Amino acid sequence: MRLLRFRLDAHQYGIASDSVVEIVRAVAITPLPGAPSVVEGVIDVRGTIVPVFDLRARFSIPSKALEPSDQFILARTPSRIAALHVDRVEDLVDVDGAAMSDLSPALSGTSHLAGIATLPDGLVLIHDVETFLSRAEADCLATALAGRNATRGAR
Repeated sequence: MRLLRFRLDAHQYGIASDSVVEIVRAVAITPLPGAPSVVEGVIDVRGTIVPVFDLRARFSIPSKALEPSDQFILARTPSRIAALHVDRVEDLVDVDGAAMSDLSPALSGTSHLAGIATLPDGLVLIHDVETFLSRAEADCLATALAGRNATRGAR
C-alpha cells in the first residue's frame, strides 16, 4: 500500500495515496453553520465548495489556530471531495503488508482509522476517509451544505 504521510503535532498519520486528489496550501476557512463539530467549515477550490475536516477534533488532539504553513489534503470520500487540515505533509511511502496491523475492534473510537503501519521511523496511524464522518454527521453536513447553496442561490 502506498501512503501519503502527514503530521498533526508530533503524531504521524497516513492516508491511502489513491484517495488523494491534491495537496494545497492552507487558506482561510469559512464557517459552515449547522455542520457537525468535526467540520471546521468550507473553502473554495477553483469554484467548488469543499468541506474542511478537523482531524484534530476527530483524533482528540488540542486545536490550534490556522497557520500559513498548514496544508490541506484534498481527498475523495464516498460522497464528495473533502479537505483534511494537517500541519504538514511529509512524503509518500510504500508500506509492505507485513508492516501493517489492523486495529482491534475492542479499541473504542478507532472506526475512522484503517490500521497502523510500523515504519523504521515510528508508527503511522492510517486514516480512513470513507469512515471519517458517521452517518449522522454526513447527513448533517449534507444539510448544512444544501442550506449554504440555497442561501447563495437566493442572492
